[in-house]
Amino acid sequence: MYFVLVKLPVVPRWEKEPNYCDKVKKTPPYNHRNRMVDVIDMAVLDFLMGNMDRHHYKTFEKFGNETFVLHLDNGRAFGRHSRDESSILAPLRQCCRIRRSTLFGLRLLSLPAFRLSDVLRESLAQDPLAGGAPLLSEPHLSALDRRLVTVLRGMQTCQDQHSDVLYNDL
Repeated sequence: MYFVLVKLPVVPRWEKEPNYCDKVKKTPPYNHRNRMVDVIDMAVLDFLMGNMDRHHYKTFEKFGNETFVLHLDNGRAFGRHSRDESSILAPLRQCCRIRRSTLFGLRLLSLPAFRLSDVLRESLAQDPLAGGAPLLSEPHLSALDRRLVTVLRGMQTCQDQHSDVLYNDL
């Protein structure tokens, strides 16, 4: 077998147990290296895309705990542009931990000159499938900018309350 299927902690526990992250961080493989920030990065991506259907992820079995998270099954991404499901960000809110590079990238994409929706619109325009119609509607692109503000506010709250928020990956 090439991949390992890893079930994520049941989403409602993040919502029901305010200290659930403390338990998860002590549980293998989340207590090893950067797996917890991998899951948090995945939660941020899922929130930005509006993907409310993440129940598991995959890793390469051969690498054991030295592996990385594979983001498969994004079928529900970019569904409802008008709804922001904040429960997706529960791992970020509870653990208050994020990669320094992720936070810097998100901050850059919040600047007017590098706005996430503009960068993505420009990138998608290069896709051969975009010939006749845009791949994402304008409301979906606007939702990305709105959701990015939510993520950055959440991180600012974490930084105001905790000293060790950034995982130094640079």
